[in-house]
Amino acid sequence: MSLKGQVNKKEGGFILQKCKNCNEQFSWNKIYKSLWLNYMPIKCSECKTTQKITILGRFTFVSLTILPMLIFGYFLPPFGNILATLGIGISILILGSLLAPFFITYKASL
Repeated sequence: MSLKGQVNKKEGGFILQKCKNCNEQFSWNKIYKSLWLNYMPIKCSECKTTQKITILGRFTFVSLTILPMLIFGYFLPPFGNILATLGIGISILILGSLLAPFFITYKASL
C-alpha cells in the first residue's frame, strides 16, 4: 500500500512514508536528509529495518525539484534580468524540495 500523496483527514496534512516492517512513521527531517545525501537508505528507529528509495521515488524527487526549475529557467523566464530569473528558479527548487518528503516512496531492502 502506497502512502504517496494521501491526505490525513484528522490532522489536515499529508502523511509521511512509514516503515514497511513495523509501520513506524519516518520523520520529515530523516527523509529530507536522505534525499539530499545521494538517496541514502533510511534505517527504522523501531525495528532497525533498512528502507531504500524506489526508482519511482527518485523520479518524483527530480520532478518536484530540478525539472520545474529548469522548465522555468529555459522556457518561462518573464524577466529580462538573469538574477531575478535565477532567484525565482532557486525558490522553485527549494519549495519543491521541502514538499518532496511527502511524496517519496521507500521499500524495505533485504
